[in-house]
Amino acid sequence: MSSPPPGLWLLSFGMMTIRRTLLAAIALSAGSVSASQPGHSSTPEEPIDWRSEEVGILSHHLQLTPRDEYIKAGEAYFNHDASWVIFQAVLNPSEGEPAQTDYSMFAAPLVRNEDGRVTGLGETVQLSGPGAATTCGWWHPSEPGLVLYGSTLVAPEATNQPGYQRGTGRYKWAFPVEMEIVTQTIQQTEDGLVVTDPKVIFSRDGYDAEGSWSPDGRHVLYANVDMEKSAVLGRPDADLWVFDTKTGLHTLLVEADGYDGGPFFSPDGNWITYRSDRRGDNLLQLFIAELDRDDSGRITGVKREVQLTDNQHVNWAPFWHPSGRFLIYSTSEVSHGNYEVFAIPALDASGEPVVDGVPQRVTSATGFDGLSVFSPDGRLMMWTSQRGPLREGDARPTSQVWIAEFDPEAASRFAEGG
Repeated sequence: MSSPPPGLWLLSFGMMTIRRTLLAAIALSAGSVSASQPGHSSTPEEPIDWRSEEVGILSHHLQLTPRDEYIKAGEAYFNHDASWVIFQAVLNPSEGEPAQTDYSMFAAPLVRNEDGRVTGLGETVQLSGPGAATTCGWWHPSEPGLVLYGSTLVAPEATNQPGYQRGTGRYKWAFPVEMEIVTQTIQQTEDGLVVTDPKVIFSRDGYDAEGSWSPDGRHVLYANVDMEKSAVLGRPDADLWVFDTKTGLHTLLVEADGYDGGPFFSPDGNWITYRSDRRGDNLLQLFIAELDRDDSGRITGVKREVQLTDNQHVNWAPFWHPSGRFLIYSTSEVSHGNYEVFAIPALDASGEPVVDGVPQRVTSATGFDGLSVFSPDGRLMMWTSQRGPLREGDARPTSQVWIAEFDPEAASRFAEGG
């Protein structure tokens, strides 16, 4: 989805439209960013020397997705051993063909040299079918090649299309009711990669996406947009749910006015993190919540919720470090024209929440940096960035997937909040 212009979460509703889709002039959710939307400030005269600025945190930076192949790409995630990644992107169209509006879903192996350092992507496979709108991919923690992501399976109705709205100066993102969470398997055979057809995990009314498996693979955490509540509030309202694949039960975890989304399990599966706009002030804040379970291990609800940020910035896309001690996230703390990745303590050494953690900057580059994730061992950080070279014909560098090695000493500093 789009990166934030000023005037976040401006919403348009019509009685006919509500029944088919929720159209939000939002700037962000749990998806990729577009480099061409209105709202970004102009590029500074002196670009930031990000390699120098990020010394001691990130090193051996590499752009994984090339502009020559993708108009834009982002929101990438590692599989259980960091041998593959899943990401969403818009391919460059063939000559004479229009560019696709929605993101497609892709997966590719990471190529490494003899020292184990990532050098690029291997053979990339497109997972989603022609015309389908997709978002938020994820890997199963133990079943090789099994992924999930949000997909409309078919092209959403024309009224559901995101894009720049002429005459309004706003960027709008659609929440098509056709969006479902699907699974798919990538299999390596003697004849090459074989991809199964996407299969819907469950079907509910409204938009379902932003899904991820629990560390044990039993539960799927996801966001569901409640259309009736959204109509009353005048802005998209998503609640956080968990689906138990063993019993087939859905359990409501977080229900608050406004969009609660972008949820992820902690590495031990005992907590979740997410962002919320419940204050209704066009800003987003970060939360963590401790989960409750019954004797069978089924998640039954939330024991306690803890707010980590309470400021005048847009804070979103939180993701756990494998230690479970801190989160990385995207924020407007620097400016709305230059979103960066920051870190904030979440749990102390005894496993108790940190309520007064001080955010610390991770990335320092011109343009958007966000949607950051760690490899399971914490040695790599992957994120969406506009720091790449400028291609002829582009107004600014487009959003692409980047990867870098993450300094373990920086992880210790971020966990301790200093």
